[in-house]
Amino acid sequence: MRVVKQVALFVRTNLWIVPLALLLAWGLFHFLDPAPPRTLVMTTGGESGGYHGFALALKERLDEDGLTLELRTSSGSVENLQRLTDGSGEVQLGLIQSGTTDLIEAHQRSQLEGLAAIYHEPLWLFQRRDAGISRLVDLHERRVSVGSMGSGTWAVVRSVFSQLGEHAGEEDVAAGNWQRLSARASAEALQAGELDAAFFVLPVDNATVRQLLADPELELVDLAQTEALAARLPFLDTLTIPEGLLDLTRNIPAQRTALLSPVATLVINEAFHPALASLVLQATADVLRHGSLLDPPGAFPAAKPMELELSGEAAYYHEHGVPVLQRYLPFWIASIADRYVVLLIPFIVIMLPLLKSMGPLYTWRMRARVYRWYADLRRVDKLIHNGGILQVLEREIDKLIKLEDELTRVDVPLSYAHELYSLHLHVGYMISRLRQMQSERAA
Repeated sequence: MRVVKQVALFVRTNLWIVPLALLLAWGLFHFLDPAPPRTLVMTTGGESGGYHGFALALKERLDEDGLTLELRTSSGSVENLQRLTDGSGEVQLGLIQSGTTDLIEAHQRSQLEGLAAIYHEPLWLFQRRDAGISRLVDLHERRVSVGSMGSGTWAVVRSVFSQLGEHAGEEDVAAGNWQRLSARASAEALQAGELDAAFFVLPVDNATVRQLLADPELELVDLAQTEALAARLPFLDTLTIPEGLLDLTRNIPAQRTALLSPVATLVINEAFHPALASLVLQATADVLRHGSLLDPPGAFPAAKPMELELSGEAAYYHEHGVPVLQRYLPFWIASIADRYVVLLIPFIVIMLPLLKSMGPLYTWRMRARVYRWYADLRRVDKLIHNGGILQVLEREIDKLIKLEDELTRVDVPLSYAHELYSLHLHVGYMISRLRQMQSERAA
């Protein structure tokens, strides 16, 4: 029974720590990131385009992990950038062509981060056969389509020609030699002989590319200085197309051909939950695991080339792979564990010194039950010292006798009993001393 009382006393003494711990836990929960959402909205491209095709495969793969991917078709990279930076947060993930972020303002770019480059989208330059074009400077005063205004093709062409001089190509655009046509209009004009050459940014399996490769009146330009240009424009790669890779039967291209290539890029905004980065990237790796005609298996998703800064979670994935817990646990369980580990560490750091204070506090409370009576002894001692005790001698003796009686009812744990009995001895000593003084006064 005595042990139970001691335990109950210890609990009552330190009960203050319970509301403090609850308040601390609430504060940490309040500032902790919310759990990842189960739905993600992605802006893609036209329904017949490569972006939307990839997004459909990604959606199917993410369904297996319990994440619903809602797809929003668009006209392409520019509209995707506008959706991602409109501030509404309705869209959290999108596909853009590298090199197109120059088409938006700097404050809009600051809202975006990259997850990965996912596949090459070569910059194709087709010319009428025997037009004699092999360098960018050869396009001066030629009839060339450079992509429609605001398109990904125009963004890359403008960046490439900017390396030749600040105003390179502006005279040709102003003179009407360089036309800003869509991909379909460019292909039709080139095949009709209305153009000498045309730029396209399209994936290798695109129908327009296959159509142009099959036309005997056209040929793919083996562009010179591609490595020099790619070195100056970090969002571009260089691709070397081996002889016959695109069409073995017709041996297209007829010789090794160099191309510049932007990449399709997965981009996120501030509304994207960072915990979903590894899940999306792992699903992307599964979708792209077989590669393509231009991209070997395992080449993508990749951290480069990238014009936007990678998010912290994406950088970790590209360097270390999937986070440790996600290798052994389902994503949603691993995500909860990650979040609560982050919560637990500061909780322990703060609570540890508080828990250590429980023992000293309990000791202080127990000793206070005894030590507070010493104030009476100290008061009597001062009266003796300053000579005022003789006037109140009988009254102080009575008070000390009552104090001694009260001490018999004080309950302390056995480990503190010696301090209680020491007080008994001191009270008894003081009573004896005062009685001696009483006897001396009577004599």
